[in-house]
This record gives sequence, C-alpha cells and structure tokens, in this order.
Amino acid sequence: MNNQVQKRSAAPMPSFDMRPGRGSPSSRANVQKPKNMKKTVGRLLRYIGRSRYVLLSLLLIMLFVTVADLCGPLLQGKAIDAIEPVYRNAATGDILYNYDKRNPVFEEIDVKTTFHVHFTRGEYVGKSGETAGLNTYLLGMGILFLCSSVLSFFQGLVAAKLSQRTVYTMRNDLFRKISRLPISYTDTHKHGDIMSRMTNDVENVSNAVSQSITALVSGVITLVGAFVMMLFLSPIMTLVALVTIPLSIFVSAKLGKFMRRYFIRQQRLLGGLNGTVEEMVTSYPTVVAYGKEGDAVNTFSEISGELRDCAVKARVWGSVMGPVMNFIGNLQYVLIAATGGALILFGGGSISIGNIQSMLSYSKKFTHPINQIANQYSTILTALAGAERIFEIMDSADEIDEGTHPLGVDEIEGNISFNNVHFHYVEGEPVLRGFDLRVAAGQKVAIVGATGSGKTTVVNLLTRFYEPVGGSITVDGVDIRELPKQTLRRSIAIVLQDTVLFRDTIRANIKYGRPDATDEEMREAAAHAGAAKFIERLPEGYDTVLAEGGENLSKGQRQLLAIARAVLADPKILILDEATSSVDTRTEMRIQRAMVALMKNRTSLIIAHRLSTIRDADVIVVVKDGVIAESGSHEVLLARNGEYAKLYQNQFAGLAT
Repeated sequence: MNNQVQKRSAAPMPSFDMRPGRGSPSSRANVQKPKNMKKTVGRLLRYIGRSRYVLLSLLLIMLFVTVADLCGPLLQGKAIDAIEPVYRNAATGDILYNYDKRNPVFEEIDVKTTFHVHFTRGEYVGKSGETAGLNTYLLGMGILFLCSSVLSFFQGLVAAKLSQRTVYTMRNDLFRKISRLPISYTDTHKHGDIMSRMTNDVENVSNAVSQSITALVSGVITLVGAFVMMLFLSPIMTLVALVTIPLSIFVSAKLGKFMRRYFIRQQRLLGGLNGTVEEMVTSYPTVVAYGKEGDAVNTFSEISGELRDCAVKARVWGSVMGPVMNFIGNLQYVLIAATGGALILFGGGSISIGNIQSMLSYSKKFTHPINQIANQYSTILTALAGAERIFEIMDSADEIDEGTHPLGVDEIEGNISFNNVHFHYVEGEPVLRGFDLRVAAGQKVAIVGATGSGKTTVVNLLTRFYEPVGGSITVDGVDIRELPKQTLRRSIAIVLQDTVLFRDTIRANIKYGRPDATDEEMREAAAHAGAAKFIERLPEGYDTVLAEGGENLSKGQRQLLAIARAVLADPKILILDEATSSVDTRTEMRIQRAMVALMKNRTSLIIAHRLSTIRDADVIVVVKDGVIAESGSHEVLLARNGEYAKLYQNQFAGLAT
C-alpha cells in the first residue's frame, strides 16, 4: 500500500542513486563502522551446530584423513632409512656415519637383514638390493593413501551436506524474519538490498561453510599433529621451525585488518547495485517515457564502477596474503633443511636422512594450514561480511503484536473509531494531528483530500501497518492494539491502487484471501467484479498462470482480479484505495454497480481522488492538514461551498469548459 513516506518522496523520475555511502549519514557510518567479528562467528557456528550429527560425521572423517596424512611423512622417512647403506669398520665392528672410501676396508651391511656388501681398497664390490622393511613401508603407504583418497571423497560429500543444511536453515530463518518485519522496515530499506542479503550473502556463507570449515578444522588438527611429530623426530629442528610462526601471525593479522574493510564495502556496494537494478526494472516504463535510459545506464555504470574498483582492491589484497605466507613457509623449509644438514655433518649421528625428509614434510604440513587459511581469507571475510548483513535483519525488531483479546473474526461487526489520533513518519513532521472519525457498522465512508493530506495514513493505521504516536483506534469498542493482528487483518479486505498479483494461476490469486472457497464461489466473485468475461476468454481460463506482478494482463484486468479477490474474501471491513482508477469508464460503471452489492451491510472505507466514484457514499470526509476539515453527504458538502466543493469544482472545471 502506498504510504505517506512514499508519496512525499515520490518524484517524476526515480533518482537511481542507490550508492552506499552517498545517502544519509547513517549509511556512510554503516560502511565504516567496525563490525563485531567474534559475535558473528559465534552466531554462524551456532547455525552450523544445528546439524550436529552431520558436523560430527565430518569431524570424524576429517580426523581420519588428517591422521592418515600425518602418517605419510613418517612412513616415507622409514622407507628412505630402510634403503640407506649402513657402514661398519670390518676390524672393530663400529658403525661409521661418515664413510670415506679412501679407507682400505669397509663392510656395508643392513642391520636388519645382515645383507653384506664389501668394499676393498676404497672400491665398491657387489650389488646393493632392497630390504624386506622397504616393501612393508611401501605397502603401508599405498594402503594409507588409498584410504585417505576414499575418505576425502566422503569428506567433500558431507561438507556439502553440512553447507546446504546450514544455509537452508539460515535462509528459512531470514525469510521468516522478513515476514515478521513491520511495514515501516520495508518502506525505509531498499528492496534490492534486502534481496541481495537473501541471495548473494547467503550464498557466500554457503561457500565458506563448504570450503573453509574443513580447512579450519583439519588445519588445527594438522598443526597439532605435525608439531607433535616434529618434536618426536627432532626438538632442535622443531625450535627452528617455530622461528617463523610469530612472523606469520604478525603478517596475517596486519594484512587481514587492512583487507577486511574492502570486503565489507564490497558486499554493501553489491546490495546497492541490486537495489539499482530492481528500481530500474520496476520503473522502466517511467524511465522510457521520460527518455532517461541514458541517465539510468550512466548511474548504473558509476555504481558498477565503484563495485569493480572495490572488488579489485579486495581481491588483490586478498591474493597478497597467499604469496606472502608461502614465502614465509619456504623460508621455514630452507631453515629446517639447513639445520638438518648441519646435524648430519656435525651432530654425531643424532638424526637420519629419512628423519630429515620427514621433518621437511612435517614443516610443510605445519605451515600449510596457515597458508590455506590465508589463501581463503577473502572467502572467509566475504562470508562474514554477508553473515553480518543477514544478522542485521534478524536483529531488527519484529512487528509488534501484543493483542490477546478473544474477539473472533466472525464476531466483528465493523464499528470503527479514531480517537484523537496523532501520527508522523518523520519526527517533527506530523501527518495526523488529533484525527477523530466515527464509522458505524455497515456504513460507507469516503475519505478525500489533497495529496499528502493523510488519507492513506488512516488506512495504514487501521490495518496496523504503522502504530499511532498518540490516541487510539477501536473496532467494536476494542482497541486494535488489543486485537491479534491476524484477527484484525482477516476481518479486512483491501483493494490497492497498485494492484498486487502473484506469479500463480488466476484461480490461486482470486482465492488468495480465502483458499477454502469453492470454484463456484470464486466464479461468482469474478462475475461480481466484472472479471469473469475476460478470464473465460483466456485459453486456460482460471488456470492461466500470471507473469510476475500479472504483467501479461492489462492494468485494468489486474485491478478487476484484485477486486474479485476482495469480493471472495467476504470481509467485515472493506478498504478501497483508488480501486477503479485504472479501468475505463464503462468498466468503472459496471464495477460500481457490483460494489454497491459488495458494500451492502459491510463497513467500507473508500479513498478516492475521482470524486465521481463516491457520490453515493453515506458520508464523505475531507481530510486537510491531518484533521477532518468537513464531512457530510455529497449534496450537503457541495451546498456548504467548503473544501469539498473546491476539490469538486477544480476536478470538473475542465469538463464544464
């Protein structure tokens, strides 16, 4: 329904200036305001935790995969040591770690198999062969890698299931929350931005859950496991490996803080871009009529350019993290290799070549989780920025509904009373100022007045789309704040000036307010509204599927369907907001005759600019500056020569001429 905020801000042409940071001070502050990442992560983890059995399965699979991955380097080192020659002085029996072929006689043996190879006068005699231990290690590595591959496949499946379950729950909660938001929220927030949170932001969270949760959890396990194995193999080399860790933490923290603002702004710009597209599509006839296609394209290009520049900066800085962390990891690799070589040369046999190879592999595994998180940092930041935007909607206040009065829909008679009602959309700009109105059950009351006088606001308050600032509104003597909103709204049917139809069949659209109605009742309602003839001429009749917003029908036909929907709902209170404004004169006369029967014994409020449509109203109320200027029948008001007479004369002056 049109409200005063929309009417006051309406202009001949949409501005298309949807750029975040270019609007109100609050919008600029939102872009720069630091976010509570800890709180967002906590709430996101609670959503993930709702699929606890899937999460537990994923954690177990990741544990097995990670353990198998950690066992690989150890077996690799053992295999290398199994084929490494061991030299012993033939005379003394001492094992020689620094073999020098210039010595006259050496005996090369494998300690486990006592396989002998002799060297005489520094020359190699004989042929080396495999040991039995090597075959065992190779077989173990093959089985281990095969199991790891199979488990990794199932890990991907379970991760995808967890991701989709999480976003399914989040998306449903978000949509349920949107359905509970007050009308004032959707009136004051860009629709495109709300839709962007439902689609783009939720999808970013999905990608992060499916990709990053495995990286984070397996990364922690790998870090701990690799550290323990490194300590077991060589405490000295482990200390060398730890030298680069503070550098990694410092670099990631500094770069992350710098990058984060770009990803937050990128998500807000994307929401603004979607809002611009949505406004362009819905306002396209007006854009074309005023020849503003070029301006619309230029505005879109400007916003898209801002998004492009911000996205480039976000991606560039996001990509910097990976190479920097890889460099630090390679530096660690070089330090460990150098330390291992020194231990071989000067350590007196404190470590074997196989263990050095294992240490090098574990060092990579030790730094890989940090690098992996760094490489996915942009994905994580984008997801967290999107999650923050989703939670912003979820944290918004629900529509107030404290009504507990037991009055049922069938018991409502339709007596309406506005008692000294005050209301404003914007603080300091009152729309209604002590508004008083009495409507008896079954009475037909027309509300007229200049644009912005408060006509539609009266209806917005009666339906509790907005709450009055002062005063009260009663139905049958009961304050509407005490009535459950579901009871109040089920007793009211509304035909709006801007027809609302859904992408469904004509049958479903007419039955929208009363799904249990029979097809015969539906056809009678369509006949009363004057819609039956054009519906029956359609190839599919009542089963014709409407396009979005009913765009495959004329505007007049769409309004006839809305009237038929109100007829079928059989309300206690009927509200008509320019219900016949989009139909031709002949159709209007037919609808007016149907409306006479429809409004009989039913409380009706008619908001009209076309005064010819309200001559037979029981009471005509003229609203000016938020109060009732005068009221009475058509003839009485004309005779008074007051505000109504001025409106009437201005409207029909052209016809008289």
